Amino acid sequence: MRTQVAIIGAGPSGLLLGQLLHKAGIDAVILERQSADYVLSRIRAGVLEQVTTDLLDEAGVSQRMHAEGLPHTGFDLLFQGSRHRIDLQALTGGQKVMVYGQTEVTRDLMEARQAAGLPTIYEASDVSIHDFDTATPRVRYQKDGAWHELTCDFIAGCDGFHGVCRASVPAGAITEYEKVYPFGWLGLLSDTPPVHHELIYANSPRGFALCSQRSATRSRYYLQVPLTERADQWTDDAFWAELRKRLDPQAAEALVTGPSLEKSIAPLRSFVTEPMRFGRLFLAGDAAHIVPPTGAKGLNLAATDVKYLSSSLIEFYQEQSSAGIDHYSQRCLQRIWKGERFSWWFTSLIHRFPDGGAIGQKLQDAELQYLVQSTAASTALAENYVGLPL
Repeated sequence: MRTQVAIIGAGPSGLLLGQLLHKAGIDAVILERQSADYVLSRIRAGVLEQVTTDLLDEAGVSQRMHAEGLPHTGFDLLFQGSRHRIDLQALTGGQKVMVYGQTEVTRDLMEARQAAGLPTIYEASDVSIHDFDTATPRVRYQKDGAWHELTCDFIAGCDGFHGVCRASVPAGAITEYEKVYPFGWLGLLSDTPPVHHELIYANSPRGFALCSQRSATRSRYYLQVPLTERADQWTDDAFWAELRKRLDPQAAEALVTGPSLEKSIAPLRSFVTEPMRFGRLFLAGDAAHIVPPTGAKGLNLAATDVKYLSSSLIEFYQEQSSAGIDHYSQRCLQRIWKGERFSWWFTSLIHRFPDGGAIGQKLQDAELQYLVQSTAASTALAENYVGLPL
């Protein structure tokens, strides 16, 4: 089988790239090692920057997002027992974010691809990539017990942090930067109304908490926990009791509890690989970078990668120019490092660090007070939160 672009990974970045290429008349085959149902079962972030919503508009898959998504013009910071609103819209000249679950973005892209009759091969096992340093890359995989080979012009590695694409790059050709944080996020999803109409980021003496949402009837909550914790050690009742202790009295009183639909612990890390292009192999999304979820940048940075990559490939096929693909890595990394910086800073600001000590907490309190009292500092936070311009 032959195609122009082989996309490894059917998460939102791979599906979005396939949709943008399809609209430009470029053939792509998507390979995914998991089943479609498994991909849709993965619970991920749900705060979309304006850049990302614009890109979903461009891809023609935003109708349900605009109908069901929740535009947010601000969020609350909770520290020292009081909440302070960050007015994103006022501080950024009218910008906002959209709360719409990554699972729903994935579903919309899946349905669009299926409606167009485009090939996505799920449950493709033993995927390997070959000859990406030549003009004729190949992808090998097993499906239904038989081996298959896909030849292509380019390979897009959208297969996540543990995928085969980055792992296939020779060690001497790649540099990895990583910071692992000494805690994780215990997340709980429930069919309960959100405690507040906007997100609450809480810095409490007991640790960080986040009150988020997926819809007007579905909530997502997080607690900072040690890396030694396991999700099965936490009953629903224990989670809700601990969350209440980390909220202000008004939010604690308003909190509606219920059975968990999903409960898991995610470790936090900052990770970047350079470069992101190796011959005719391109890395995008989590295959190239990971951010702590604090700043809601993971999916949004992946969407930016896809924007740059799709534009570069369209330019190659329509204008016979390699300028875009030659500068792909540099363009992506400029934005990625700014997103990494913001996510690291915001994580450092509102979590309790085991080795921070009394002085660390005093410094955190002082910075939080400055942040909410200074228009300049609040503006810097708001500009990064809604997303820096391309």
